[in-house]
Amino acid sequence: MRIGITCYPTYGGSGVVATELGRFLAKRGHTIHFISYAVPFRLAREFSDRIFYHEVETVDYPLLAHQLYTISLGAKMAQTIKDAQLDILHVHYAVPHAISAFLARSVLRSEKVKIITTLHGTDITLVGRSPSFFPIVRFCIERSDAVTAVSQWLKKETVREFGIRRRIRVIPNFVDTDKFRRGPTPCKRSLYVKPGEKIVMHISNFRPVKRLGDVIRTFKLIQGEVPSRLLLIGDGPDRDMARQLARQLRIQKRVVFLGKQDCIEHFLACADIFLLPSESESFGLAALEAMSCGVPVVASRLGGIPEIVIDGETGFLAEVGDVEGMAAKAIEILRNPTLARQMGQRARGLVEKKFRADFIINQYERLYFDLLSKPSKRPFTY
Repeated sequence: MRIGITCYPTYGGSGVVATELGRFLAKRGHTIHFISYAVPFRLAREFSDRIFYHEVETVDYPLLAHQLYTISLGAKMAQTIKDAQLDILHVHYAVPHAISAFLARSVLRSEKVKIITTLHGTDITLVGRSPSFFPIVRFCIERSDAVTAVSQWLKKETVREFGIRRRIRVIPNFVDTDKFRRGPTPCKRSLYVKPGEKIVMHISNFRPVKRLGDVIRTFKLIQGEVPSRLLLIGDGPDRDMARQLARQLRIQKRVVFLGKQDCIEHFLACADIFLLPSESESFGLAALEAMSCGVPVVASRLGGIPEIVIDGETGFLAEVGDVEGMAAKAIEILRNPTLARQMGQRARGLVEKKFRADFIINQYERLYFDLLSKPSKRPFTY
């Protein structure tokens, strides 16, 4: 198959999953065309003769206050569909990617290419912040040839928010379990901690929704009971706030800012516990990657997180903002090596059973073949 994939190329779960999906599909013999304004960050570190990248060039127009990205993306999609003879155009996020996909298909006046929209969460919550988006998001969901959601929670939210009656398939995010695992040799813990200290880790894009301040406050309580250091991987608008808070709490020497990292599996393999106190998570890919490395997770009880972090089995869940509760659960794990080992083993086992890459790629591949085997149900009518 010839498959086009559009996603946000920056740090974030949707971009990671879309990129990994393309990589694995290419290994299975499909030809993949990524269409975005930059090379997806996890794609830049390897070469494949079956993967192509098409850069979307944004255009500034003096009469308009903002760049015409949606239109530029649609134009590039149309060109790629025509030149590469795409069978599938798989877009991650309804806004703006699905909108651009429909624009591209309208320009070509053909429904030969099938549009698949994968919802990652912001598609739905965006409507809550700006109801004016409601009709266009609903249009994208209703008119896509197939729609997938990354969790049961997100599917239910979509149906509730938009009154959707069409089928939405739940295909969860996945992990390359061969890459995200404890290595055969110990990681270089000495680079980050002294002998006897534990590693507490958090990875995100440092946006307010990730509640980085709660990570710092939770660690403040943890390190007061268990010798440990906090490793923060990522970057974003709340970085400076987190640095200042660490100084105010007098723990700045125990908090290590590692910035953006490409090979986060090497860091996760060193972690003793992973913190994810977000106030919104449709899935929680970072937690899943930690679990694949055998790391227990302490996270918020919301969204799609309970579908991967099984409370009391692969980690612990607490209410959003419950810093004391999260710290207590983390301390319980860090003080009990047997509990930590059992949770880590169960976490790894769950990932291998339900979220490993080949299992999820099979689901997407079956969806593609199913769509291509069916004739279009309607003539072109945009």
